[in-house]
Amino acid sequence: MSKRHELTAGPGTVHWGYYDNSLDPVMEIQPNDTVVVHTLFGMPTDMHPDRTRIPPELTAIHENVERDLGPHFLTGPIYIKGAEPGDVLVVKIRDIRLRLDWGHNRFMPGKGTLPEIFPKFGSWVIEIDKKNKTAQWIGDIKVPLDRPFFGNIGVAPLAVRGRVSSRIPNEHGGNLDNKELVAGSTLYLPVFNPGGLLSIGDGHAAQGDGEVDGTAVETGLTGEFEISLRKDISLRLPQAEIDSHYITMGFDPDLDIAAKTALREMLDHMVTAYDLSREEAYSLCTAIVDLRITQTVNGNKGAHAMLPKAILDG
Repeated sequence: MSKRHELTAGPGTVHWGYYDNSLDPVMEIQPNDTVVVHTLFGMPTDMHPDRTRIPPELTAIHENVERDLGPHFLTGPIYIKGAEPGDVLVVKIRDIRLRLDWGHNRFMPGKGTLPEIFPKFGSWVIEIDKKNKTAQWIGDIKVPLDRPFFGNIGVAPLAVRGRVSSRIPNEHGGNLDNKELVAGSTLYLPVFNPGGLLSIGDGHAAQGDGEVDGTAVETGLTGEFEISLRKDISLRLPQAEIDSHYITMGFDPDLDIAAKTALREMLDHMVTAYDLSREEAYSLCTAIVDLRITQTVNGNKGAHAMLPKAILDG
């Protein structure tokens, strides 16, 4: 019988700014269990000026959890019993809910997509209308919040990589910032350590492809995840699936290389899943696959390829 678990965010369950295979798990689950994960966000400088609107556990994290390498609060890690290196962790995102009624956006000197144009610090506290699912921080403009997602979902990296920043996406997942990973999507992550050691955070109430100024509408989210294992397949990099598309990803400081990687991963998927030659897959890709920029701001830039499943599934 699968079980349902709940994992809160606080000093005992959050690590700040990194993934590391030496971290002790804060929860153990069986494959096919469901976990409700609560997340929080924000540097001390990002907080709402009305201190009564800041959850006490968020203040406790600032006061008691040591930050290292990156800015993100990650809830976890979760140990999945039976997960072994070479397996694939299947993370079905069943639901995502707005947790807070405020958020934040900022850009920093030397960061973002256009640091040469914006050399100074910019910061906004954002009011969130949870009932109507909108955000407002510039004039009367209301930004829809109907597709929240987690910027960071990842497993512990290879031991030889040591502690890695939560800012930089790679084969372990991490700061994917892929706005397709909304409720109803499925993320596939290669496993590098016993138990997988899954961590989740970096709630985004809204973000465009690119995340161009370096942050999204950052806020706290609650997500519901059904977590299972595949031992019959192997992956080099994270992949994902939504109702309409299969998604492959690539990461590299050079966006061209990231895009080529995402496309090569898609070719491999099409050859394996649909019994095509690589030449046939490449020819089809030019007609039906969308190659998109995921983000341009995380050290390793991201690209993803989107295959419309309906064309080939028949």
